[in-house]
Amino acid sequence: MEVKTSLLDNMIGVGDMVLIEPLSEDTFIENLKKRFDHSEIYTYIGSVVISMNPYKSLPIYTAEKVEEYRNRNFYELSPHIYALADEAYRSLRDQDKDQCILITGESGAGKTEASKFVMSYVAAVCGKGQEVNKVKEQLLQSNPVLEAFGNAKTVRNDNSSRFGKYMDIEFDFKGDPLGGVISNYLLEKSRVVKQPRGERNFHIFYQLLSGASDDTCYIDCNLRLLLFQAYYARDALAKNLYSRLFSWLVTRINESIKAQTKTHKKVMGVLDIYGFEIFEDNSFEQFIINYCNEKLQQIFIELTLREEQEEYIREGIEWTNIEYFNNAIICDLIENNKNGILAMLDEECLRPGTVTDETFLDKLNTVCAEHQHFESRQSKNSKFLTDHSLPHNCFRIQHYAGKVLYRVEGFVDKNNDLLYRDLSQAMYKANHSLIKILFPEGNPAKVNLKRPPTAGFQFRASVGTLMKNLLTKNPNYIRCIKPNDEKAAHIFTDSLVCHQARYLGLMENVRVRRAGYAFRQPYEPCLERYKMLCKQTWPHWKGPARKGVEVLLKNLQVPAEEFAYGRSKIFIRNPRTLFFLEEKRRQCLGDLATLIQKIYRGWKCRTHFLLLKKSQVVVAAWYRRFAQQKKYQNIRSSALVVQSFIRGWKVGFRCTACRTNVSFCVQMQKYFMGLKKTMPSMSPVDKSWPARPYCFLDGMHQELRRIFHLWRCKKYRSQFTEEKKATYEEKLAASELFKDKKALYPSSVGQPFKGDYVEITKNPKYQKLNSLVEDKVLLADVVSKINRANGKVRTLSSVIFLLTKKSFVLADQKTGQVKASVPLLDLSSVSVSTQSDGFFALKLKEGSTSAAKGDFLLSSDRLIEIITKLHRIGAASADRNQINIDISDEFLVQFKQDKVCVKFIQGTPKNGNGVACKRKNNRLLEVSVPSP
Repeated sequence: MEVKTSLLDNMIGVGDMVLIEPLSEDTFIENLKKRFDHSEIYTYIGSVVISMNPYKSLPIYTAEKVEEYRNRNFYELSPHIYALADEAYRSLRDQDKDQCILITGESGAGKTEASKFVMSYVAAVCGKGQEVNKVKEQLLQSNPVLEAFGNAKTVRNDNSSRFGKYMDIEFDFKGDPLGGVISNYLLEKSRVVKQPRGERNFHIFYQLLSGASDDTCYIDCNLRLLLFQAYYARDALAKNLYSRLFSWLVTRINESIKAQTKTHKKVMGVLDIYGFEIFEDNSFEQFIINYCNEKLQQIFIELTLREEQEEYIREGIEWTNIEYFNNAIICDLIENNKNGILAMLDEECLRPGTVTDETFLDKLNTVCAEHQHFESRQSKNSKFLTDHSLPHNCFRIQHYAGKVLYRVEGFVDKNNDLLYRDLSQAMYKANHSLIKILFPEGNPAKVNLKRPPTAGFQFRASVGTLMKNLLTKNPNYIRCIKPNDEKAAHIFTDSLVCHQARYLGLMENVRVRRAGYAFRQPYEPCLERYKMLCKQTWPHWKGPARKGVEVLLKNLQVPAEEFAYGRSKIFIRNPRTLFFLEEKRRQCLGDLATLIQKIYRGWKCRTHFLLLKKSQVVVAAWYRRFAQQKKYQNIRSSALVVQSFIRGWKVGFRCTACRTNVSFCVQMQKYFMGLKKTMPSMSPVDKSWPARPYCFLDGMHQELRRIFHLWRCKKYRSQFTEEKKATYEEKLAASELFKDKKALYPSSVGQPFKGDYVEITKNPKYQKLNSLVEDKVLLADVVSKINRANGKVRTLSSVIFLLTKKSFVLADQKTGQVKASVPLLDLSSVSVSTQSDGFFALKLKEGSTSAAKGDFLLSSDRLIEIITKLHRIGAASADRNQINIDISDEFLVQFKQDKVCVKFIQGTPKNGNGVACKRKNNRLLEVSVPSP
């Protein structure tokens, strides 16, 4: 039996948060902490993976781990990011379902590393080949370039992604990668001109400067990209230049990694984007980031519920409505085209007159005052007038992850993101070709007076496109959490983890998953895991897996309301039921371990005993050999003494013996010469043998006679052909059957058994009959048949009797038409008399199809040959019993509904010397046979 592991085996804490009992925020955090302390950084919430940043290298990403999780069920092994990557890849490859992997979490939680692990796993398990390896290498090598231009060191993370990235990896029908497309979202371009205290600019600047000369560094510093004295213009140009450079870089990477074929493609998307952000000072950037996370949370809830509902429908389980917080009202507050916050911000940026952050806040206070998720101290809602935690220049939104305070300072300028036209034109006139490409609107021939879209509008459009893209794919979620702000291993800050768990909506996720059935598993692995808990299912269940699970749960008396049977899975409502099964299994495994130990000890002791026994036998054999050797030596020494005395006696006797020996030799010579002249013939039936000349030769004379007879018989047998041998074997069988039992037998001894007496293969009249018989005809003869009708015996009629290895056939003598064909399997016995008549009865098995009209009573002069061949066919066949031969002057024959006794008597028939039949009454048929 193959042993399989499970996330329930050797579990540290609870591997799946859906099974945690009781469910609360404290138990949730405590379970994460317990697993983190044991370097178990992955935990499931159903099919969602929670990933804790360990801030150290772990030996769980090796090639051996890749093979361990390859083509395995999601819940078959302990939680791992490889399990999710494998599930997504196999669904894409085998079920033709496009996939998306959504990786979320705050800066420093390990989102970028998680995306790398996913991509490296997919690259490891997909196909091989020169072209495929080239595509995989291009996809993997796109990450370092994007990290150099889009990542920076922050107080929270030394390699923080300052942009959102979505990559569509395209596969062919075999699951081999063809290429990819990268989309970037909301590059933090303000970092180019201003960084928070303790943080750095994008990596690329330091990489360039580390490889440049001192003169280059001096010129770069003084150029500042002296030309621009106005701070606003300088910063706007620097931000736009870097943002456009980054977009150009993404475009170039896309051109490099795009699929070269236009065939149908399967797609796996990987989204690595900012998590929900709540800082002490939250501005426009945090507002649109959190808006994006609201949309992701909305799609997460929607797709999770849809997935649950689809599985229930697919498995035939009644759908239960799940109550959950629908954050659509918050998304509407932000993105509504008429009175959403982003729409009002765009209106303020576009309207004529004086536009400031304060006028924008006044508009929010007017329009959103009554909204239950909007809070402002200056709004018409009087309950916030005395709320000193809410400054006058701020507003607060109650997001799904908690309340966030936004300072309106900079909202209007950051949303406008304007670049003066003369700056664009100046950049277009630059000598560097790349600068011209980055600023196409600076071309004087293509002056566009239309105001460019705002940052908020662009971001809202790109998020909408992203959401539509994600809704067409099967989602897979990785929720990244950082355990501490010190970026150190082995430190778990409860408050920080709790804060992230809240704004990631993990508790909400668990509640949604547990609202229906907390645990579900296919019948086969469920039965395999718990079959030892029931005698009917242990050790091997013969029937369907579902039936085995039903028997198992009934035997364990699990309440019916605690589970439901789907088409391919068992659904368990409460985690307590699962833990009850696990506890029972642990107890049973202990008992089984004891049993195995007992059997092993017994086997070990028996093996030791057999070894001792074998050793004892060897020792005893050597001892017996030694004893026999000693006995032999004693006997040999005694024999030598006896021999010495005998040889001495022979020396004195030899002289007398020599004279006697000469006479004996002469007599023997005469005996053999006389025997040679009087040898009998080579016929085995010749019983003559010459008389012995001397009485002392009597024993030798008889032995020579026996030896000569055996040699003569062997010589005679060697002359037989196979056909003649078979004939003699039939004659021998006839002798065993009828000698001294049937008076007709002596007359058959001299007659050879020919078999075919009507020349059925040559006679044109019987060619059609011969073709109807499938097997080789062993005997064909004309026999007489007693006709059966209305229970009376009529005259004898002549019919053709054919015998094959499988059946006998009765046919009309004149026309050759088959009257009856009976399989030998339906023949039970044959009855004949002891007289010299040729009558024989073929008795059929009761209940067989052939026995409908009764037995057959036939007569033939070749009765001995017919019965012998029938008997030999039954003896040679392995699939039927030997046919019984009954020799008696009185036997019963079944004629339709009546059983008739056939009795043979000696007498003189009326019309000559033949045999006569006479029906005495309905129960007796008398056959008169001439006296010998």
